[in-house]
Amino acid sequence: MRIGTVLRQVPLALRLALREMRGGLKGFYIFLACIALGTAAIAGVNSVSSAITQAIASQGQSLLAGDVRFEFNNRFATPEEFRHFQSLGDVSLSSSLRSMARLPDGSDQTLVEVKGVDGAYPLYGTLETSPQQPSATLFAREGESYGAVVAPLLLDRLGIAVGDKILLGTARLKVTATLVREPDAVSEGFGFAPRLMISEEAMTASGLVQTGSLVENAYRIRLADTGLSLAKVRADATKAFPQAGWSIRTSNSAAPSLTNNITRFSQFLTLVGLTALIVGGVGVANAVRAYLDSKRSVIATFKCLGAPASLVALVYLAQIALIAAVGILIGLVAGALMPLVAMRFLDGVLPVPAEATIYPSALLLAAVFGLLTALAFAVLPLGHAREVPATALFREQGFEAGRLPSWPYVAGAAAFLAALAGLAILTAYDRYIAVVFLGAIAFAFVVLRAVALLITALARRSPRVNSPSLRLAIGNIHRPGALTSSVVLSLGLGLALLVTLTLIDGNLRRELTGNLPERAPNFFFVDIQGSELDGFRTVLQTNMPDGKIIEVPMLRGRVMELNGVEVSKVKVPPEGQWVLRGDRGITYAKRTPENSTLAEGEWWPEDYSGEPLVSFAAEEGRELGLRIGDSVTVNVLGRNITARIANFRNVEWESLSINFVMVFSPNTFAGAPHAWLATVIDPQATAGQEAATLKAVTNAFPTITSVRVKDALDVVNELVGQLATAIRAAAAVALIASILVLAGALAAGNRARVHDAVVLKTLGATRATLIRAFSYEYLMLGLATAVFALLAGGVAAWFVVSRIMMLPSSFLPDVAVMTVVTALFMTVGIGLAGTWRILGQKAAPVLREL
Repeated sequence: MRIGTVLRQVPLALRLALREMRGGLKGFYIFLACIALGTAAIAGVNSVSSAITQAIASQGQSLLAGDVRFEFNNRFATPEEFRHFQSLGDVSLSSSLRSMARLPDGSDQTLVEVKGVDGAYPLYGTLETSPQQPSATLFAREGESYGAVVAPLLLDRLGIAVGDKILLGTARLKVTATLVREPDAVSEGFGFAPRLMISEEAMTASGLVQTGSLVENAYRIRLADTGLSLAKVRADATKAFPQAGWSIRTSNSAAPSLTNNITRFSQFLTLVGLTALIVGGVGVANAVRAYLDSKRSVIATFKCLGAPASLVALVYLAQIALIAAVGILIGLVAGALMPLVAMRFLDGVLPVPAEATIYPSALLLAAVFGLLTALAFAVLPLGHAREVPATALFREQGFEAGRLPSWPYVAGAAAFLAALAGLAILTAYDRYIAVVFLGAIAFAFVVLRAVALLITALARRSPRVNSPSLRLAIGNIHRPGALTSSVVLSLGLGLALLVTLTLIDGNLRRELTGNLPERAPNFFFVDIQGSELDGFRTVLQTNMPDGKIIEVPMLRGRVMELNGVEVSKVKVPPEGQWVLRGDRGITYAKRTPENSTLAEGEWWPEDYSGEPLVSFAAEEGRELGLRIGDSVTVNVLGRNITARIANFRNVEWESLSINFVMVFSPNTFAGAPHAWLATVIDPQATAGQEAATLKAVTNAFPTITSVRVKDALDVVNELVGQLATAIRAAAAVALIASILVLAGALAAGNRARVHDAVVLKTLGATRATLIRAFSYEYLMLGLATAVFALLAGGVAAWFVVSRIMMLPSSFLPDVAVMTVVTALFMTVGIGLAGTWRILGQKAAPVLREL
């Protein structure tokens, strides 16, 4: 039929659709719920992400505490560099490092994130404390004590209060207030310990800043010329000081790592929401098929009165589009409200907008996803209804999708699915991940269909059983119009996703709380001066006599060039970008380090004295596209050093032992000042021994930073738990969609069940026999789906944990039990809830329709 003819039918089709919808939305509630749920998930995730990223952009000056920040590692700015900073505007200096705060009597100590600030800090924003006082008062010196502002957690760990005194290095501090809000905390990055803020004068008095100390010095600038381009400031500074080795950050990109991480995480949650929407698409197809089945007499009447098939299709397409719009609208309203809820929990943790805002781009994206999903899964059932003749509609109980409809409907469904996939890929931060994710979903649908066919085949070929109820249940699984395919598709994907995420979370938590602490060192010790090494060894050997001590020299360097090309111009895959981001710990060694094996190339002789050489971590080298003989330029202490790659090493990062991406030949840094890094490993050490060691080292060497690995892993485990909560919430959305789809599938099959039940009761079957038959059927389908979910989810989790995270992976029995119980509860519970009403159906009205 020509397009013009179809277009002329649209007004009439729309009028008939609206007239028929006066009876309400009966039969479409599952449809509405599926579309609303998936749309709300996508709209909410993207709205929250937009709220945070826009807040970061709008509050850039406060988050950076300046217009521009120049950051140095292990050194201060030279006089020439500082004069350049002063020529731009007001300058504020802060110094940050990790160290140990301890009680004056030496009875307790804890790791802290120390930040020394000058009188000009902050140039933008406000330092909020309790009680609120001017910075000059907070950090003032009283006799031998310097003022300090601390995070409340530090008070709890040391059991002190405001007004008490603590020691930091060789300085005595008095706690003057607790920290409420640090304006530039977000741009500083994630910290493993509570904040301790002091003046630069107190930082100098502490003796912590020594040769080779791991200290970051940040110079923040408030531009005198507000019209000056931030890009020009960066370019002019880089041109004037090409070997400065600093990190430059501007207020229009105050927290790039946080922004990128939020974007990545929101992409993941969006894809999970899209999974829920696609799972809901199966419910859309079931609901449309059931609705059209219930309208068979109306469709037959239309056709008998001369309505062309295209008009019938347009009438019900209009109804589906209108109802989808209602579901999308409900989802958009829920998604738009999500930032308001999220901001209450995120305020104080992440930047949030000051006022409630609607994010049209996020809502539009969700609306398009919802509309495409509804149309993609509704077209095929419409095609089936269009092509069934009127006589068959009057005579039979309904229509089955035994074959594909005509090619325009198949092409339309394919086009909508392609548009859905294209939109997901186009809007993704990492398109490769989006392609893999969508491919996995498509593959899962194919596998689920194959599983349904396998279950049907096994039921058809099963031996005859004596129990009438069991025999009837097996017959229901493979008979025409059986629920097998719908139930497996409904539950399979949602359960498999839940199993995958639960296994990943369980394996990761077990590794963090069990396996890693057993393999990892007991302590890391940082900022050990060469003159302290002998005394430091003595203290460790006294307190942990069976411990294995490993010491290595350590410097900090920033990769500037690869093969003479600036790293900013090198295209690097996301997984390798961390090597080039910020400063890296580097070392030198005569022999191959422990926990490393040569993968390619040869190690240099112990007395090597030629051109600088470097050994690169093999995996990271591959990600950067490096080969033996390539050159790497690093900036160390303000000096660019170029070394040739001599070999690649396989590094066991998961051991948490001392490892470096780059290990240089000893002659590279001959005479360069540096500190030492050390670990001690004693798997048999008790908690009492570790506490005594920590206390002894801190009291004997107050400028050495001690990190207890188990404490650090506890912090990471807590963070993983918070992320897992968000991921489980997203997975729950997919599971809820599965439940809705399952309910819709069972509702769609209820009409056939009514006739089956009435005929069987007429032939003498009792209510108990039918209940047992339906229960057996749902039990077998639920168990088969659970087995698939365990297999598919187990394989997916194994790949993520062992191949991507490079950690040991194992199957967790409690996950298996949870999956089976969930599947059986949902199939049997929802199935019997829908079937119970059928068993009480009067026989006469049903028999008259046969």
